[in-house]
Amino acid sequence: MKLAQRIAIRYIRTKFKLLSLLSKKKAADKAFELFCTPQRRNRKKPPKIFEEAEHLQFRLEGNLVKGWRWNHPAGRKALIVHGFESSVVNFDRYIRPLLKKGYEVLAFDAPGHGQSGGKQINAPLYKKMILEVNKQFGPVQSFMAHSFGGLALSLAMEDISHTPDYRLVLIAPATETTTAIDSFFRFLQLDPAIRPEFEKLIIKKAGVSPAWYSVRRAMKNIRAHLLWVHDENDDTTPLKDALRVKADAHPNIEFMITKGLGHRRIYRDNNVSRKIIDFL
Repeated sequence: MKLAQRIAIRYIRTKFKLLSLLSKKKAADKAFELFCTPQRRNRKKPPKIFEEAEHLQFRLEGNLVKGWRWNHPAGRKALIVHGFESSVVNFDRYIRPLLKKGYEVLAFDAPGHGQSGGKQINAPLYKKMILEVNKQFGPVQSFMAHSFGGLALSLAMEDISHTPDYRLVLIAPATETTTAIDSFFRFLQLDPAIRPEFEKLIIKKAGVSPAWYSVRRAMKNIRAHLLWVHDENDDTTPLKDALRVKADAHPNIEFMITKGLGHRRIYRDNNVSRKIIDFL
């Protein structure tokens, strides 16, 4: 971690300690705002294959969502869903192989990410984006999603009418929102006393507790054939949460457990990308 980053983190920790002493509710409000705000935006120039795409866009809760489409129209459609502080431009290695398989390929940057507008993202909003893409440009029958995108996709699939011949790939999904909150509180050394107020904000957003935002819970309502790829050394979305889903023994889920690829290198690995393309 760079010196400037360490200084910024120390400042944020101190700020929250002082705010927590003054008001647990205000501290929780600011913590939730930070939790939903990406600190980095991927603005790198899209790879060349994006020059071949049709540009798409639509409005979602005041945000301009931008995306790309290849090989329209085609009989079967695939949607790429990125993770937190990422962008679909990071998944360029999958586009050409999917086109060769005859897919129409769709890829969108979530609000607050890449070329899309907005400054914040949360699970209900990301889920709503996926549902809107499916409504406007679908129906989509095959999906691949990484990290936070995997959680949003799992929630969306509960509202998308689908059959067992649909295909889903989850790459290191953010399996449990409670785990993400635990990590957030630990990293910023937040006062545990503000946690109840923090969770009240989540309930206020959509009427459900943080535990509801769970890939494991959603899997009970997903019939699609699913490939789940996760690494033993993932320090962002820990394997232990994925192993609980594996222990549930859903007959429609196939697991691929890797070692040494971590959270982001995993989708760039040649063996992983071949497995995903073959599966889709």
